[in-house]
Amino acid sequence: MDMKMRTFLAPRTIITGPGCVGQLGAEAKKLGATKVLIVTDPGVCAAGMVDGVKQPLVDAGLTVGVYDKCVPEPPMLSVLDAAKECEAGGYDAIVAFGGGSAMDTAKMVAILPGTGKTVEDFVGVDIVPKPGLPLIAIPTTAGTGSEVTKVAIFANEKLNVKQGVSSAHLVPNVALVDPLLTISCPPRVSAASGLDALIHNVEAFTSVNASPITDMYALDGIRLITKSIRTAVYQGTNVQARYEMALGSLYGGLSFGNAGVTAVHALSYPIGGRFHVPHGDANTLMLPWVMEFNMLGCLDKFVVIARAMGLNVEGLTPREAADEVLDALRQLAEDLEVPQYLSDVNIPESAIEDLADGAMGQTRLLVNNPRTLTREDVIEIYKRCAVRPDEC
Repeated sequence: MDMKMRTFLAPRTIITGPGCVGQLGAEAKKLGATKVLIVTDPGVCAAGMVDGVKQPLVDAGLTVGVYDKCVPEPPMLSVLDAAKECEAGGYDAIVAFGGGSAMDTAKMVAILPGTGKTVEDFVGVDIVPKPGLPLIAIPTTAGTGSEVTKVAIFANEKLNVKQGVSSAHLVPNVALVDPLLTISCPPRVSAASGLDALIHNVEAFTSVNASPITDMYALDGIRLITKSIRTAVYQGTNVQARYEMALGSLYGGLSFGNAGVTAVHALSYPIGGRFHVPHGDANTLMLPWVMEFNMLGCLDKFVVIARAMGLNVEGLTPREAADEVLDALRQLAEDLEVPQYLSDVNIPESAIEDLADGAMGQTRLLVNNPRTLTREDVIEIYKRCAVRPDEC
């Protein structure tokens, strides 16, 4: 057992279960809110979902505004518009409502007003100097786990790479995880976001900063997601599957939010930053290839992952059990029809050198990896997943 000193951060209040969004007004009042800005995206708004979040706030006697211009994979500059609206409107609390992009945007909207700063000023670890406005996070996808983490990820338009702001001051005060809000999520998004959640759990478990607490969440997250994701994607109205996915995503946020993610994310960020591949797709693409490299650094952990995935590895060597995990991950990606090769997302082999440079710049993530990566290692991993065998 890891006996090193560890810190575990999480929202003060986490409420889960079908219909729990109805608690929003009461929770906002507990935080002293009087004027609340809901930060969301056009898709969520067009789906008519915002009224279900707005009404509990109105019923609690609060004034409510809506900012619905969040964009996927948010560029840093896109956050300033929302922050200006928040400051000009005199809002004293924020509700993050949507997928990871909306929640990450909302985290910075809570921080920026009154600072005269930009997102870029806070890139890195523990640079945010103080808490921002009270923040309640409500996810509409089972994926990012951002509702419970201290991290917000943005595209740096100048560098064509994704960068993160990491601070305890970004952890939402309250997370409301209502699986009924994910039912309208289309299959394609459910698959990518669900696999992203699985990756969070797997990477947290294999991180060198894993702890007994993060391991507990990560392993149950792996169990729940591998059990439920196919049903959630192909039978989207199945509330039990949606609830298990929501919990798996939540556990992923609690685990990676403290143990950190590793080289899967490090190698996926340049893919998203330069070629604008959605975050879940980029991560899923890199997962089996990075895990194939990493497993030799922590074979015993892969045996535990295999069991959490429900794989029968009795009588197998640790190396054989690890291979079973890789095969199962590739089969899962195949079943859910998500990218597994760079060619699947129209990235040419000629881009590999630049991708490797971008990945090596993700030192915040690479230090968590269970096996040290050189630039040559990164290039080789990209080459292995460059082109589908039948396209060679």
